Amino acid sequence: MITFCISLVLLIVAYFTYGKLCERIFGVDENRKTPAIEKADGVDYIVMPKWKIFLIQFLNIAGLGPIFGAIMGAKFGSASFLWIVFGCIFAGAMHDYFAGMMSLRHNGEGLPSTVGRYLGNTAQTGMRIFTLILLIIVGVVFVSGPANLLAMLTPESLDAIFWILVIFAYYIVATLFPIDKIIGKIYPVFGFALLFMAIGILGVLLFTFPDIPEITDGIKNMHPKAESNPIFPMMFVSIACGAISGFHATQSPMMARCMSNEKQGRPIFFGAMITEGIVALIWAAAATFFFSPEGQEFFGITDTNVNSDAASIVHIISYKWLGIIGGFLAILGVIAAPISTGDTAFRSARLITADFLKMGQKSIKNRLLISVPMFAVAIVILIFSLANEDGFEIIWRYFAWSNQVLAVITLWAITMSLKTKRNGWWWLISFIPAMFMTCMTLTFILYAKIGAGVEYNIAVILSVIFTLLCSGWFVVKSNKKIES
Repeated sequence: MITFCISLVLLIVAYFTYGKLCERIFGVDENRKTPAIEKADGVDYIVMPKWKIFLIQFLNIAGLGPIFGAIMGAKFGSASFLWIVFGCIFAGAMHDYFAGMMSLRHNGEGLPSTVGRYLGNTAQTGMRIFTLILLIIVGVVFVSGPANLLAMLTPESLDAIFWILVIFAYYIVATLFPIDKIIGKIYPVFGFALLFMAIGILGVLLFTFPDIPEITDGIKNMHPKAESNPIFPMMFVSIACGAISGFHATQSPMMARCMSNEKQGRPIFFGAMITEGIVALIWAAAATFFFSPEGQEFFGITDTNVNSDAASIVHIISYKWLGIIGGFLAILGVIAAPISTGDTAFRSARLITADFLKMGQKSIKNRLLISVPMFAVAIVILIFSLANEDGFEIIWRYFAWSNQVLAVITLWAITMSLKTKRNGWWWLISFIPAMFMTCMTLTFILYAKIGAGVEYNIAVILSVIFTLLCSGWFVVKSNKKIES
């Protein structure tokens, strides 16, 4: 628990130190008019209070990622703490802050437009297609987790299939309504519920101080199938949202269109990611204890299949540690988070498509013209998921990898933005994470079964070579861009 406590302190301190540095590097202008003021349309461009935007951003980016991902990542041992802390600070929070602020500076533009601005038209076209597919998949994969949890809490007649259909119907409504009508009213409440859950579990951890592995014990791969699941890259893909997630950069433009001052960027973008990292850290610690022999005995685990079901683990830990009322509120937060992520994923997809088609969204007709084909594609994917026993698991694996690829591309765009500012060597703060993430995502897709299935050492070597070549090409191209 000493490692956990130090990690918690580091995340909090980072907000006031590294977050402040990122703010200074970007060059915040308090007097600059924001898109919410200049382009107010009563639908997507609406000024909202800072606290409300923070809670919406936090709920949008959280989903089940920092909870389910941290639980699965905890199987690797104490290394998960290191990745959550340093990944969140030097990659995730920095990534979210600059992506959000770049959107804010350019009328709340979507991620593909930002990437195109700094990496060229070809990258922009590729990102439009890639991002839209990813966002639709996100909307589908974030149906399964909350549906299963709701099925556990309701009568047997209301099974997971029923809740999947209900949630999906809600997605359609929330995507079409103005952002302040549904998202602006109920999401802050669910955000509080998610924070309550995290604070409750944190309180139990600090009070009971369970015996969990420390960094001083060595970074050993504790995964039950360690031979086929090396820490690099498997753990880094498992724990995405708690450390760095490309999906976040697709959500930030929605909040950039609701901010009234650039100074709000650090608490909303950097702060929300640090908060998510804290949630991931809490669940990683709780899950580490859960998977230990003492934890298995304490929670009364007799069915080994439970250890592979993240939804069941959340359910067991919440009720055992927080009681019936606290456990119910905790589960409510875990249910609300992914549902909110799913609906804002569809909303982001609508906005990106509207930007590309230059189609205003004040008219409900225009919103429907974009949303109907989008939901038709999502329904096809949903039917596939329901018709196949491992449908959701298959889609989730590709989503997890695609999510990290999106982060890679965003990091390179951020680096180009910083480098072309000619602001000394500060561009290295995103260049180094971009190199690491490039190497990690390529190693995963080369080594993993869903990818090429290449022998591990060969996959790592090829990834390192490609990353170095890619980095060299970037430096040459960026230097030419500066000179021109």
